[in-house]
Amino acid sequence: MPGFLWGSSYDLGGTVRAHVMGAESIIGIPMQVVAQLVIGFVVFGVTLTVTGGGEFFMRFATALLGRARGGPAKVSVLSSCIMGSLSGSVISNIITTGSITIPTMKRTGYPAHYAGAIEACASTGGTLMPPVMGAVAFIMASFLGVPYADVMIAAVFPAVLFYLALLFQVDNYAARNGLTGLREDEIPNLMATLKEGWPYLLGLAMLIYMLIVMRLEAYAPYYASAVLLVISLFKRQHRLNLARLLTLVKELTTSVANLVAILAGIGLVVGGLSYTGVAGAFSRELLLYAGDSIPLMLAAGAVTSFILGMGMTVSACYIFLSILLAPALVSAGLNPLASHLFILYWGMMSYITPPVALASITAAGIAGASAGKTSLNAIRLGSVLFVLPFLFVLNPALILQGELTDILISACTAIAAMWLLASAQEGYLYRIGIIRWPLRTLLLIATALLIYPEPYSDLVGLGLVVLVYLGCGLRPSHVTAVAKPADSKSDVTRRGHVG
Repeated sequence: MPGFLWGSSYDLGGTVRAHVMGAESIIGIPMQVVAQLVIGFVVFGVTLTVTGGGEFFMRFATALLGRARGGPAKVSVLSSCIMGSLSGSVISNIITTGSITIPTMKRTGYPAHYAGAIEACASTGGTLMPPVMGAVAFIMASFLGVPYADVMIAAVFPAVLFYLALLFQVDNYAARNGLTGLREDEIPNLMATLKEGWPYLLGLAMLIYMLIVMRLEAYAPYYASAVLLVISLFKRQHRLNLARLLTLVKELTTSVANLVAILAGIGLVVGGLSYTGVAGAFSRELLLYAGDSIPLMLAAGAVTSFILGMGMTVSACYIFLSILLAPALVSAGLNPLASHLFILYWGMMSYITPPVALASITAAGIAGASAGKTSLNAIRLGSVLFVLPFLFVLNPALILQGELTDILISACTAIAAMWLLASAQEGYLYRIGIIRWPLRTLLLIATALLIYPEPYSDLVGLGLVVLVYLGCGLRPSHVTAVAKPADSKSDVTRRGHVG
């Protein structure tokens, strides 16, 4: 083959031996990581679900946020964040939590396509939230040669930023449209919920402690699962009888079989690239074409990750690109951990963006909404995902690496940027009310200035926000949105648009 596709050739026997017995193909690093680490976390996730952990976290989120304006949407964001971070599966998370949260959001006034988009984004983000993050984080730790705790710590703040942006958006939407929370009789008592569900919190706390403090990545999920199973023996509602034991075995074997089959297939592709030498050639060619332009290289990497993510799972896409693309990004002088997270973020974008949009289509089916409309709203709600990877790959302080002062300043400006971005997208600013496009454009400019990692741009961005508030504060007319009852379908009455 010409150009960078040229590689070493093998006869049929040599090819079979290389793929079956070689250490870089079917039984390469991804399969070794699954055997040594990931199966334990699959056991923990299945055990948590079978013993009633999913129901508890849903009740916990409802008790915590159900009374707030737009409460059902906030419950969807929090519950999907927790369950997605433990299961690592986007689609199963939508099916389990979305079947409850989406109808509730629709009943309290959210349009069907908007409710589906919220659930799709919240479930997709679960694969980015520690402590588990699916199989990808463990494979990433093995590729980088760092402890898994380092990957967890680096991934946590970008994931928090994403969920903060979602919460700001659903809150602004509720404020703009006068949506209320759940009825009082639908909200469980927080203390009673915690009293009943403390075993799940104990199991999760044990898992995090053993991962971060004791560094027992291989054994931590088994110990946490054993604690959950022992405690469940004393809870009649979730006691592990024969039926639940069979369910646990079935779910566990199905999850492991799916994971192993996917990784075996992608192992063949990675092995072919490695044995022929094409993987190294691809990285060299990308560096050559991009020259010294890091933005051009990141743009090419983002497009490549997005396109490959359409036809692969997140794990498969990450493994593929960590062989092809990550070496080029690291060779260009970018932070290795941030470069690998960059690939992960862009690889999972296809879950909410057309033409594939598996998460959006699944959520639209539950919501009874148009798949296209749901996908477009998911893109808008999850638009921060298009920005975040560029932020932390260019500013490692956002993955908590660097001086403490830089980390704190970057964290504060990033949170402010998420708030302003949500305000501009939803057309609602706290203490001001509904705003129109002139002010929304100013907020978008302020967001861009705060995102850019320079002190002067931060000051200018904050100055723009102050000017917006001072200018609106001098106007006599402010918004008044009439709150809509939870069961009402009437339009919201508004007065006094600002901007």
